[in-house]
Amino acid sequence: MTRILITGASGMIGRVLTAELAASGHEIIATDLAAPKDLPAGVRFVAMDVTTDAPAQVIAQERPEVIVHLASIVTPGPGMGRDLAYRVDVEGTRKVLDAALANGVRRLVVTSSGAAYGYHADNPVPLRETDPLRGNPEFAYADHKRQVEEMLAEARATHPALEQVVLRVGTVLGAGTDNQITALFRKPRLLAIRGSESPFVFIWTRDLARILRRAATDGPPGIFNVAGDGALGVSELARRLDKPVRRLPALGIKAALAIAHPLGLSRYGPEQVRFLQYRPVLANDALKEVFGYTPELTSAEVFDLWAREAGL
Repeated sequence: MTRILITGASGMIGRVLTAELAASGHEIIATDLAAPKDLPAGVRFVAMDVTTDAPAQVIAQERPEVIVHLASIVTPGPGMGRDLAYRVDVEGTRKVLDAALANGVRRLVVTSSGAAYGYHADNPVPLRETDPLRGNPEFAYADHKRQVEEMLAEARATHPALEQVVLRVGTVLGAGTDNQITALFRKPRLLAIRGSESPFVFIWTRDLARILRRAATDGPPGIFNVAGDGALGVSELARRLDKPVRRLPALGIKAALAIAHPLGLSRYGPEQVRFLQYRPVLANDALKEVFGYTPELTSAEVFDLWAREAGL
C-alpha cells in the first residue's frame, strides 16, 4: 500500500483517478479547493489551494510517498486573467515541487500537455518526447506547461533522488467532457483553416486514469506522450458527425478576430488560428514500449464514444 496525495482531485481526471487508486487498496489523500461530490469510501479529503502556502503545510503533515499533481487551469473561465492561470499552473507547481523535495517524497507525477510542444508549422509529425518544447507565449496554457517542464527538468538535474513521471497528454475526452475543444465539435458546421486538416489525437479519460495509476505505483519514471493510436483531421471528424465543414482562409479569420476580440464579440484573438492550423500530433511509442501501457481505445474510438455520449 502506497500513500498517494492527489492535487486537483475534484477535476474530471482527478475523480476517475481517485476511484481507480482507491479500488487498488492504496491510501489516498485527495486535495483541491472543494471536495468532489463522489469521494470514494476510505479516501480522505484535505482542502488545499496550490496558490497559497497550503502545499508546504499539507504535504509536510501528510508525508505522502507519491504526489500526483493534476491541479491546472486547462480552460479558463470567463473573465479569468492570465495571472491567475500562471499562479495555478506555474507557481502552484513550484510550491508542490518544493514541498515534495522538502519532505522526502519518493515520486512526483505531473500531467503536462502536448501543448508544451507548441503550435508551430515546423513541428515534426508525429512529435516524440525528444523533440523541443516551444510552447507559444501567446497561448497561456502552452506557455505555462513549457515553463513547468523546464522547472521539472532543472529539478531532475539538481535532485535526482526524486523520481519524476511527466505525462504530455493529448486531448482528453470522456463522459461529460465540455470545453473549448468540444465546443468546436458541437457547432452545426465544423470550422477548418483552408489548407489544414487540424489533426486531433485523443485519450480516453479512463485510459488516462489507468496510466496515472501506473505512474503513481509500479510504472517506470520518465517522460511520455499520452494519446490513443492515430489522429483524426477535420474532414474525418465531420464525416463521423455527419456535419459539413466550413473552410476559411487563415488571414480572413485572423482579421475578423482582431476586430471582434477587442470589442468583446469573441473570447479568442487572432492567435487562435495557430491553435487550429498546427495541432501537435503525439507519437505514443514510448508509452506502449517503455512505460508499458497500450491505450484501450484509439483516438477514433475515443471520439466516437464521446460523440455518442454527447448525443451527437
